[in-house]
Amino acid sequence: MSTTTTSAEKRAEIIKNYATKPGDTGSPEVQVALLSDRISGLTEHLKTHPKDFHSRRGLLVLVGQRRGLLDYLKKKDQSRYESLIGRLGLRR
Repeated sequence: MSTTTTSAEKRAEIIKNYATKPGDTGSPEVQVALLSDRISGLTEHLKTHPKDFHSRRGLLVLVGQRRGLLDYLKKKDQSRYESLIGRLGLRR
């Protein structure tokens, strides 16, 4: 298995669902969706391993990256931001 927490099939499915155009892998929507998937995986890991502080720090880094991308998207295009947080079920 690869070093990332998501399988290649799951990653491809997320990219396909959130891409703004064919071949799109770098839009904020795709990046936030991939980060959200990794964040949920790490959150589940930390529920069973509460003393794993290295993974906890990694989780906080990912949350910060996602927050930055969401702030950027909100500044650039409010409607895309609102539709994305609605699709992902994020608060705010």
